[in-house]
Amino acid sequence: MVVSTKMALEGAHASAQAMRQINPDVVAAYPITPQTAIVQTFSQYVADGEVDTEFIAVESEHAAMSACIGAAAAGGRVMTATAANGLALMWEELYIAASLRLPIVMSVVNRALSAPLNIHCDHSDSMGARDAGWIQLYSETGQEAYDNTIQAVRIAEHPDLLLPVMVMQDGFITGHAVELVEVADDASVKEFIGTYTPKYSLLDIDHPVTFGAWDLWDYYFEHKRQQTDAMSKAMKVIVDVGKEFGQVFGRTYGIFDAYAMDDAELAIIVLSSTAGTARTVIRELRKKGLKIGLLKLRVFRPFPAQELVAALKDVKAVAVLDRSISFGAMEGAGPLFLEVCAALFAAGATQKVVNYIYGLGGRDVLPEYIERVASDLQEIADTGKVKSLVNYLGLRE
Repeated sequence: MVVSTKMALEGAHASAQAMRQINPDVVAAYPITPQTAIVQTFSQYVADGEVDTEFIAVESEHAAMSACIGAAAAGGRVMTATAANGLALMWEELYIAASLRLPIVMSVVNRALSAPLNIHCDHSDSMGARDAGWIQLYSETGQEAYDNTIQAVRIAEHPDLLLPVMVMQDGFITGHAVELVEVADDASVKEFIGTYTPKYSLLDIDHPVTFGAWDLWDYYFEHKRQQTDAMSKAMKVIVDVGKEFGQVFGRTYGIFDAYAMDDAELAIIVLSSTAGTARTVIRELRKKGLKIGLLKLRVFRPFPAQELVAALKDVKAVAVLDRSISFGAMEGAGPLFLEVCAALFAAGATQKVVNYIYGLGGRDVLPEYIERVASDLQEIADTGKVKSLVNYLGLRE
């Protein structure tokens, strides 16, 4: 039986608690705001002897992921954490970790990328890494950051996948905000994640293997296809692990969280903490008779195209909220919007879809912004016309 303790924790500390309970073999990390609290707290667990982890304090985030790759290739259970410019500095190594099929788990506390220098939240860092071959999970609350970190270990190490996983939460908004988090007892977490027995290891001299091989036109194409095949199996694993987590800990996770979608004619799609604001506004709009719902996407990679199309089949108009911009894309749209449009188009859907860029650099997302989105959606549903494909919430004129 799981024994849980309610603790007042910042989101970053909730992630550190999960890491403590996971007790990975190796953590290699470099501090960067607003992620620092994760590795700083975890390093104290190491110093106090609460974990058996080998903690490697490196000179950069590039070095951190390099060390993680080496440790994972040697057969270890490996974790790290980063944000923003640190994630960007890992760029080369992110691709190597995924291409070598190493089940590394990384917490990312989302932060805007420079320039100008900004330490507050948007999703430009993890969205910039969306095609690196990592599974991506987004968290609305500290509780979800804790729960997703534990599940990420099982997902990454699944024998059908062996893929690295990023677990996101919003910098400062979640990472530094104190909330009540249910922390399970250590034994239950340990039993849930189980032990990791790598199929291949650099240290297994009786069964030598090659890592980082020179791979030209003769086989490189086939190896990339194998990666795609592995990622295509990830959605089922994510759902299965989320269901099992719910059976054990009482909180079931899926691909997205649907709120008031049963009879919705209008829908808002969003990631992470802004879902809380949107949900509150939608609750009030529902009282006024507006048939509007919310889809809070948890899984962005792999992208749940078929599942989203099914969830939106009865909706007339959809607003996609992006906390990042895909520069040079269609009208400067956001990456989540572009993915949703592609999914609906491929399925032959006819819903009108509109994009809203919001909250860049940590700018507040006020309830009246969500009310504006709802009003625009109602007009689109009534007229069948989208006046402006890409819009901005809270932007000074």
